[in-house]
Amino acid sequence: MASLDRRLLEEGLAIIVSSRERTGDLWHAHYGAGAIAAYFWVRENRLTALAAGSVTAEAKAMLRQHGVSPGQTSPIGEMMPREDAEARITDALDRTIGELHWVGHQAIYGAISLKAIRELDGWGTAEDIGRLVELIDSFDRTIPGRSWMNTTVKEIRSLKPEKSDGFPEIEDPTQLSRLILEELGAFQTIYHAEAHHDLIGHMLTYGHALNILYELGYPALFHKGIPPFLTMVKALRLSRDVNSEQEMPTLQSPVDLLPLERAERSVALPHELEYWLTDRRSRDWYGGHVFKFPFSFYHHAKNGEPVPETWENFRYIIA
Repeated sequence: MASLDRRLLEEGLAIIVSSRERTGDLWHAHYGAGAIAAYFWVRENRLTALAAGSVTAEAKAMLRQHGVSPGQTSPIGEMMPREDAEARITDALDRTIGELHWVGHQAIYGAISLKAIRELDGWGTAEDIGRLVELIDSFDRTIPGRSWMNTTVKEIRSLKPEKSDGFPEIEDPTQLSRLILEELGAFQTIYHAEAHHDLIGHMLTYGHALNILYELGYPALFHKGIPPFLTMVKALRLSRDVNSEQEMPTLQSPVDLLPLERAERSVALPHELEYWLTDRRSRDWYGGHVFKFPFSFYHHAKNGEPVPETWENFRYIIA
């Protein structure tokens, strides 16, 4: 990668660690995670030069709109040694990764930040890393997520994986990816709703975050994160066979409304240039998910062998 492209990592990290300070909430960090995902998606996949250039150009356009000022991109002060930074971040993850909070965003933010810091061989001052730790810790005792179909937040709090669910033993990233691909391919219809399309997309990114932690040398965090991840998958299964034309589902969401509409189907896939010729800016790059969902799906696809139904359903996640 050209040195200029590494700014996707540096600025992505700067956005993540400044999210709460700048906006007062957890979600502006999505844009930083999206920029980092764009970098690694191009690096780890065989894209044509035109497609790769389009991914990078779109990520940089997103950063121009949502990034930090140039003076904030490079940390000011002495950089914390990479090993020390990783230790502080993984300690924070260990405190929160054993429960389902906001569909796994503490794992998503933490894992992709660790991957970027490892790639840069260190990033950030003690203050920067401290703010990232505070971001991860802020997920403690938060809700599983706000939008659900055919279940409620209260029910999910008591929902636990059981033998009767038929989940396979998951000891490594390949096994987790294969489960995710199987689950994605099993949906009969994918509805355009935070409680469906968006949650299914986060199944991809949440599972990918756990795999990243394993690959970076933190298998204990991977294993600790599996039960809450399976809780989310179990909740999603309650909406797997929904046919709103035959029976109206229940919906708990501050943003989704009945009747639900089927998600749009993307004609092109993200490794094709045609996909990036569509205007992504007018939809605000889906808050960074236009990069994150493909990055995670193609990771899982390398670990498994997606059947046609899985590829087809993926088109409804990324349109």
